[in-house]
Amino acid sequence: MEVTSVKPFLAMIVSLFGAALIVLNRNNPNRREGCSLVAATLKFLIVMTMVPDILAGNTLHYTVLSFLPGLSIAFRVDPLGLLFAATASFLWILTTIYSIGYMRLLNEHAQTRYYTCFAITLSATMGVAFSANLLTLYLFYELLTIVTYPLVTHKQTEEAYAGGNKYLFYLLGTSKAFLLAAVVLTYVVSGTLSFKTGGVFPVSANPALLTIIYFLFLFGIAKAAIMPVHAWLPAAMVAPTPVSALLHAVAVVNTGVFCVLRVILHVFGVEMMKALGLGVATGVIVSFTIIMASIYALTRDNLKARLAYSTVSQLSYIILGGSLLNPVGMAGGVMHIANHAFSKITLFFCAGSIYVAAHKTEVSQLSGIGRKMPWTMAAFSIGALSMIGVPPLSGFVTKWHLAFGAIEAKEMGLLAVLVVSTLLNAGYFIPIIYKAFF
Repeated sequence: MEVTSVKPFLAMIVSLFGAALIVLNRNNPNRREGCSLVAATLKFLIVMTMVPDILAGNTLHYTVLSFLPGLSIAFRVDPLGLLFAATASFLWILTTIYSIGYMRLLNEHAQTRYYTCFAITLSATMGVAFSANLLTLYLFYELLTIVTYPLVTHKQTEEAYAGGNKYLFYLLGTSKAFLLAAVVLTYVVSGTLSFKTGGVFPVSANPALLTIIYFLFLFGIAKAAIMPVHAWLPAAMVAPTPVSALLHAVAVVNTGVFCVLRVILHVFGVEMMKALGLGVATGVIVSFTIIMASIYALTRDNLKARLAYSTVSQLSYIILGGSLLNPVGMAGGVMHIANHAFSKITLFFCAGSIYVAAHKTEVSQLSGIGRKMPWTMAAFSIGALSMIGVPPLSGFVTKWHLAFGAIEAKEMGLLAVLVVSTLLNAGYFIPIIYKAFF
C-alpha cells in the first residue's frame, strides 16, 4: 500500500540544516562538530522510523514539486532504498566520530568546509536512496559529485587537484554524456521517469534501442566503478582517510551500485532484462572488473591504493548479484551493499589509524605493526576476512547467495569467477595480516 509521508524528505533535509549550523558555529570546534554528530544521529533516527511501515509491506511517498505527468521531484521509500539509507546514515555517525579524532590529531585545515561538505553529501545520498523517479535520482546523483569534490581536493596540493580533476572528469563526463541521454531516452520511449516494479518500458519498444539505453545507464553511472570508467576511484585516494571511507563505504560508490540495481529492477525489470539477454552481458562485464581489479590490488604496495582496487572489485559483486536475475542472486547482491560498507569502512578507518599513529602508508612498512597496534590490526583482520568471505562473517553469507544464484541461473562461468576472485581477495589481504602479526 502506498502511504504519503514527509519522512523521506525530512531524512534528506536534516543534514542540510546541520550543514548550516556547522557554518554558523565555525569558530567553536566543539559546537561545530556537535552539530555534525546531532544531525547524523537525527538522520539515522528518522530513517529508522520508516522501518515499521516497510516491514508492513507499505511504500512511503512524498512529492515536492510536479512539473508534468511523469516528471516530478519526488521521494519513495521501499526495502532497497531503506537498506541503503539505513546503512549510509548509521555509518555517517561512525565517520563523524572518527573524523573528529582524525582531523584534530593531524591539525587539518579547513575543517568547517570539511564537515559542511560531509553533511551535504549525506543529504545527496538520502536523495538518491529515496528517489521516486529518474529525474530526482539524476539531480541528487550530480549534487553528490559536486559536493564531494572539495573533500577529494581537501589537501589543496597539486596531487590533490590532479586527483580531484580526474574525479570530476569521469563522474561529470559520464553522467552528462551517457546517463542524461539514458534518462531522456527513457522518457521518450516510456512516457514516464517514475520507478515501477517490473520496469517502465512497453513490450512493443525497439529491442536495439532498449539495449543502447541500458548500456548508457550502465556506463553513465560511473560511481559504480565498472571498468573502464573506474580510474576516478584510485585517483580520489589523495583525500584524507575519512573521506576515502566516505567515498568507498558510506556514500559515493554505494550510490553507484544502488543506481544500477534501480535501473535493473525498476526501469527495465527482470523479465525485460531476460528477454534482451542483458543479465548475461552485465555478468560478463562485471566479472572482468572483479578479476582485473583484484589483480591490480595484488600489485599495489600503498595500503589505500590496494583498498581502492579492492573496492572496484567488490562493487561489481553487487551488480553481479543483480545481473543473475533470480531471487537468491539478487539477495546476495543487495546484502553486499551493507556488507561491503561495514567491512570497507573498517579497513579504511584502520588505515587512517595506522597513518596517524605510525605514519606508515605502504604494505611493505607494516611488519610487526600488529604487535604495536593489536586492536587496530585485529579490526583490520576481521574486515579483510569478511571481504574474502571467510565464515561465519557477513562476506561469506553474501558469496554463498551469489554462488547459489549463479548455480540456479546455470552460469557456471560466473561461479568460477566467484571462486577465482575469492582466491585473489585472499592473495591481497592475507599478506597484510601475516606481515602485521608474524
